[in-house]
Amino acid sequence: MSMRPQYSRVWFTFFRNSLVREMTFRGNFLITIITRMLWFCTQLALFEIIFRAVPAINDWSREQYFAFMATGMLINSIVESFFMPNCANFSELIRTGNLDFILLKPIDTQFLVSFEKVQIAHLNQILLAGCLLGYAIHSSGTTITAANVAMYLLLILTGVAFFYSLMITLASTTIWFGRNQGLYDFWFYITIFARYPRSIYSSGSIFGEVLMFAFSYVLPILLVVTVPARVLLDMALQPNWLIFVAFAATLVSLFISRAVFHTALRSYRSASS
Repeated sequence: MSMRPQYSRVWFTFFRNSLVREMTFRGNFLITIITRMLWFCTQLALFEIIFRAVPAINDWSREQYFAFMATGMLINSIVESFFMPNCANFSELIRTGNLDFILLKPIDTQFLVSFEKVQIAHLNQILLAGCLLGYAIHSSGTTITAANVAMYLLLILTGVAFFYSLMITLASTTIWFGRNQGLYDFWFYITIFARYPRSIYSSGSIFGEVLMFAFSYVLPILLVVTVPARVLLDMALQPNWLIFVAFAATLVSLFISRAVFHTALRSYRSASS
């Protein structure tokens, strides 16, 4: 029997369990949705005020910047819905000894650790991001081709995979450190840079240039949102091979995260030992 259907059935079981859990606490579910909507509206209002004072931010017009924002929100909402609750819970699995039971399951351990919980309330931000993206594209008058859309979706998945690999790598260090809240916070501090287009760092200052180089080629956070947004809007990439850097960096980061996860598991001592 093929293993792929088994993995898909396990994932749908996880999703159903998460839905039941969310519906058990409907008040919290609604509050989370309202909170995310308020945050979304606040971000829009902030940049609406900014663009009333300036015609563009670097080479991004108002509509183009909203498309960039929507792309970032889309990637982050997927990561926060499917991966963040699980990576955050990894240290709890170790502390309580529940990781022992996961290791005994006849299925890939990283899969179980990564997909057990789904934050369904956060999925509404995917819809909000999609609406903002549609508005931005329509308002900008950009002609969108099927090739642009296909590449955009592929780059969105690439961005999600990159963020996931960074997150699971940091979560894996819990096995060595016991508690790694400081390292986990590091993920939030670093990903803040992805909220702004890469081109704004090329302001001519040495500090800006260093940041742009480091977060483009060493830890390519700046490419995760900027590259797919520029591809969809048919905006020129400078340099034009950044798209290949994004793909290569994600593949390398996935490989490293997988190696770190399994190396950490070999250092794990069960709760019964």
